[in-house]
Amino acid sequence: MKGVGGKIAGAVAALLTAALPIEAAAAGSQFSGWAAVVVAGDFHAHSGAPTEAFDNARHDVAQALVKAGFDPKNIQQFSVRPHNYPGENLLPSDPILIDNSLIALAKQAKDGCLVYFSSHGNTDGILVGDRLFSPDGLSKMVDEACGVRPTVVILSACYSGVFIRALSDSNRAVFTAARPDRSSFGCSESDRYPYYDDCILQSFPKVGDFSALATTARDCVAAKEIATGAKPPSEPQISVGAGLRPMLPFYSFSK
Repeated sequence: MKGVGGKIAGAVAALLTAALPIEAAAAGSQFSGWAAVVVAGDFHAHSGAPTEAFDNARHDVAQALVKAGFDPKNIQQFSVRPHNYPGENLLPSDPILIDNSLIALAKQAKDGCLVYFSSHGNTDGILVGDRLFSPDGLSKMVDEACGVRPTVVILSACYSGVFIRALSDSNRAVFTAARPDRSSFGCSESDRYPYYDDCILQSFPKVGDFSALATTARDCVAAKEIATGAKPPSEPQISVGAGLRPMLPFYSFSK
């Protein structure tokens, strides 16, 4: 995913210097030096009709990160339809742009990395625009941009558990919406968010660290699936590297 031309690099640089139109949390947060990319990888419901679920998740997760102490200038959002959201400083959901943006952000925000995807998925990877982002491809991207820094990867998609093995490492936390062999739920035309994104967003203000965020969201998904009769259960997956636990900061969620 290397070798982008000057126009793409220039577009990335220009957008990374633009402030997001959301309020930053208090200065001095332990996450103010973290880089983050937040990606809506599709805009279709499971029926094929358009849905706002993935972009709603993308937008509101980015806001939640700011409330948790991330600096807006170190967050880049991606959408399959960026023209639908004027004023949000979005880049198109394309693996090359995501890769290069994370590299650029990580050069200016050197404390850690967070990668968040909300999309459809299958046993080969997660959908990003008209391409599948494979587990090995995503692992390589995170390796090159973030190296040994503490890194959190959150993947909201069917079968996203296929990423656990490729992405897991001592310095990484990897949270997925489903087992490698299970669907996740909540991407119809009428859903505001997919179930997993909804539970991540509900859980953010209730906890103060990402490990607790993952377990609280997992329990929330199980409850939602029971309440709605969604079967079989998606069983979100959690992998936290042993070396990450002492490095992963706590956050204070601003109101």
